[in-house]
Amino acid sequence: MSLSKTLFAFGVLSACLVPPAGAEDACGGEVACQLGGGEYYAILPEGSREGASIGAVLFLHGHRGKALNTAKNPAYQALANDLGVAVIAVQGVDGTWSFPTSPRKLRDEYAFFDKVLEDVEYRFDIDRERTLLSGFSSGAFMTWYVACENGSQFAGYAPIAGAFWQPLPVSCPSPAPYLFHVHGRSDTVVPLEGRALGGGKWHQGDVFKSFDVWLKQLGLKRDEPRRYEEGNLSCEQWTPKDGVLDLCLHDGGHSVRPEWISRAWKKLATLKGWQ
Repeated sequence: MSLSKTLFAFGVLSACLVPPAGAEDACGGEVACQLGGGEYYAILPEGSREGASIGAVLFLHGHRGKALNTAKNPAYQALANDLGVAVIAVQGVDGTWSFPTSPRKLRDEYAFFDKVLEDVEYRFDIDRERTLLSGFSSGAFMTWYVACENGSQFAGYAPIAGAFWQPLPVSCPSPAPYLFHVHGRSDTVVPLEGRALGGGKWHQGDVFKSFDVWLKQLGLKRDEPRRYEEGNLSCEQWTPKDGVLDLCLHDGGHSVRPEWISRAWKKLATLKGWQ
């Protein structure tokens, strides 16, 4: 090969290896990974080997929450260890999420999540085919909308105590998701039937009507779900040709447990053949 061709090939290879913006800065644990437009915290499983690709759970905090609190919580390190995946706690702008019906639009969340996925793939060797998006409360609202509008971005979805907002989508442009929803029957912050906010200017949507968006779209509205009990959860599950819709209720209030995220990951991994 001529010198000019060798230099050209080297230049192409070098361009392919350029890291995402900001990826050269060390981060992880309680040290935030900085990106254009925001930041996230990465909790890696103990004993993970360099060069061994792993899956990831991206977790979205509730209203006015801090991703740093997730990074500091030993329960999420235990979750990462148990599943052998990275837990990526993403920070919302001013502690909020800009889903389509939210009061403020501070960031293109879909584009930012793409940046996060690109960055964790480079920094931590995350397999982008094995990802679960989970969120609590406001983070669950965001999770519902990603599943609806940009469903191919993640392999599965695990919203906890959230749903669509009014007006609910008539339908979703994305195909049926692998969606595992958990909600408390006694939740007064995000009630199952939804509630008005800002003097009626905004309105959280009804969880059952949110599921109906998918059930109508998939022709499953008249189908009886499979009903089952799992621990303290009472569940209903619909299984379209592709994807799954799983609704589980507990008797508690507005809360999140890492075990519910673990449950969703394990079910998703089984359905996807990761295990």
